Amino acid sequence: MRKGYRVLAVCTAILLGSMLFGTARSALLINGAGATFPYPIYSKWFDEYTKVDSSVHFNYQSIGSGGGIKMLQNQTVDFGASDAPMNDEQLKASPSPVLHFPSVMGAVVLAYNLPEVKSPIRLTGPIIADIFLGNIVKWTDPAIIKLNPGVPFPDESIVTAHRSDGSGTSYIFSDYLTKVSPEWAKKVGKGTSLKWAVGIGGKGNEGVTGIVQQTPGAIGYVELIYALKNNIPFPIVKNHDGNWVNASLAGVTAAAAGAASNMPDDFRVSITDAPGADSYPISSFTWLLVYKTQTDKVKGQAIVKFLKWALTDGQQYAAGLDYAPLPAAVIQKELPQISQIVVP
Repeated sequence: MRKGYRVLAVCTAILLGSMLFGTARSALLINGAGATFPYPIYSKWFDEYTKVDSSVHFNYQSIGSGGGIKMLQNQTVDFGASDAPMNDEQLKASPSPVLHFPSVMGAVVLAYNLPEVKSPIRLTGPIIADIFLGNIVKWTDPAIIKLNPGVPFPDESIVTAHRSDGSGTSYIFSDYLTKVSPEWAKKVGKGTSLKWAVGIGGKGNEGVTGIVQQTPGAIGYVELIYALKNNIPFPIVKNHDGNWVNASLAGVTAAAAGAASNMPDDFRVSITDAPGADSYPISSFTWLLVYKTQTDKVKGQAIVKFLKWALTDGQQYAAGLDYAPLPAAVIQKELPQISQIVVP
């Protein structure tokens, strides 16, 4: 009998193993790469989506917007993700037309490490530009002190932290500074990769966050959730209308209000330095990038289904991770674009 039980157990194990192997083989893997800015919300989406369709699994590499665009162009991933819309040259260099899908909105903040300072500080766009240009090198610079009377700034050097990889967060930050600082516009401009006058480079939002945490006197630009998750303070910033505003979902939504009614057909739009009493000035959409003509029928169908879910049911998870959900008017314009995706 014991021998019979052993044979039965072995057969059962083989059967279960075959079933599990078959399930693993039947799962569809969709590969993506790109922006670190939306990585927390995308991770949440991919996890929640398995409850909608357990046969689809996502593998997303958080390598920066520039890397995601290159991998999409090289067709080594099924979709890309970027905080900077692809420019005309990048679109022309792609093997076939690429569609932009705004997914959520977020804020970029200036995380800083000043343990002596207990209350939030104030900075304007031009002063932020001067700090990253190397024109302002001390926390006790008169321009900073004037905006923050009575704040006990340490008499130490400012250490700036920036992205070392091709980054949509860099694009958002530099796009904003180009609008508020003529010197920045002339010397640096906007882009995913920049020539920095000063500072230390870190890979991803995670890398910049780490530099700021480990370096007294440091300041670096990161997506809002990275500052909040790590309890790093960030300044109140003067907006386009001259009001002092803190980074918030409401401020991002206010910044997008004008864009929603004037959204271009290709969805490539900037909402930095947007007008509005409550607009947070360093706000942006982030985009999922998908080829208009899909080459794999099964994957193409799965991507279409996921996009519809992300733009509707998926939006409910945004606020809990400190992203602003898309305006309804933008979603209503995006949904028809999904039907433009050609699946063989």
